[in-house]
Amino acid sequence: MSCLRGWTLDAILNTHHHWDHVGANMDLKRRFPHCTVVGPRADQDRIPGIDTQVGEGDTWRFGVLDVRVFDTPGHTRGHITYWIPQSNALFPGDTLFALGCGRLFEGSPRQMWSSLSKLLPLPDHTRVYCAHEYTEANARFAVTVDPHNRLLAERKDRVEAARRKFLPPTRSPPPS
Repeated sequence: MSCLRGWTLDAILNTHHHWDHVGANMDLKRRFPHCTVVGPRADQDRIPGIDTQVGEGDTWRFGVLDVRVFDTPGHTRGHITYWIPQSNALFPGDTLFALGCGRLFEGSPRQMWSSLSKLLPLPDHTRVYCAHEYTEANARFAVTVDPHNRLLAERKDRVEAARRKFLPPTRSPPPS
């Protein structure tokens, strides 16, 4: 928490109830009493400290930004994704990763497919902020599924080269 000295935390956007996403909510609220915890309405009973519940079609105002909400079940039943159109930023939690998607803990393959399909129409220049960095593992898996895909093999090589240099394997384009 010492890294937060001098900063103010206004909001925590939870996408689902798993401990690695909500485990610090109460500690952060104690440190920043005016912080608002936003999370999925469907999982409100499983998210500590939740103040604002949102779901499909809701828009939550954060300063000058409109944060739009999509229900994206699959990883969990109550999973949501946040999209900020003004900055072309997507926060998919554990729904979408570079070269992959989240594991199905509570949802079904059909739900995950439907959730990913909801995100597909977003603008091509949308910057995706994944909740975890699984690109290298996803690339290794993907080439076993599609071993003759030259572009996929090249992407895997670039990801591995970046990791050897301790660089991030994925980079979003700068804001437009």
